[in-house]
Amino acid sequence: MGRVLVCKTADIPENGMKAYELGGRRVLIAQAGDCYYAYQGICPHQEVCLDEGIYDGSVLTCHQHLWQWDITTGEPMGLAEAPLERYQLEVADGEIFVVHTTALQAAEIFTTASEETLARLNAIARREEHEAGSALYDIGDPADDLYILESGRVEFLIGREERTTSAGFMLRRGEVFGWNAMLEHQPSRIARASCLEKSVVLRMSGKETLKVLEADPASGFNVMRKLSSLVTRYLTLSGAK
Repeated sequence: MGRVLVCKTADIPENGMKAYELGGRRVLIAQAGDCYYAYQGICPHQEVCLDEGIYDGSVLTCHQHLWQWDITTGEPMGLAEAPLERYQLEVADGEIFVVHTTALQAAEIFTTASEETLARLNAIARREEHEAGSALYDIGDPADDLYILESGRVEFLIGREERTTSAGFMLRRGEVFGWNAMLEHQPSRIARASCLEKSVVLRMSGKETLKVLEADPASGFNVMRKLSSLVTRYLTLSGAK
């Protein structure tokens, strides 16, 4: 992990916010009392700059469609249907740094895994770049690998043949998809995953991932518990019954 200087604490208004371009990404820095927070600078709903929205020192509101988030956690409130991607911060000597983590470390289902297990998972992960419009997998393909989104946007279509519809959700950095590669009796894909723009993913063998988790039962239990919550959330968003 490395860290990148973003700004000075004096640059952020009291209980205010300001956006910065950082490595091709827009990052929002917000102050709440004595604390600072960093989140994605673009609304997860549509391509709207969040620094153009409303912020009262506690709740951030996108001015376009009034989605809201708790600034201390990034969790959605009210109409919002997706959380904000949060970046790790360090504040030292009046300066604010963003600490870089890998997409694997940012993945929700792996946050409670041990450092040793994360290192083993990282060793089996393959980093791939895909152009806009390319398909990562299609309905009916073998469900051998799972993916973690590092950058870009991925769209999901469900259905059969020409009768496909949008699954109704987008992914953020660190999101895991193709998760049926980790489930028993789920040999085939149930959706089509395509890149809406140039995207980077980490690709991991489902079988190899399970072997790593089996070697660390405590981490494995926590990962699978989080995976079950993830599956439930995705199926709910896609309208599955």
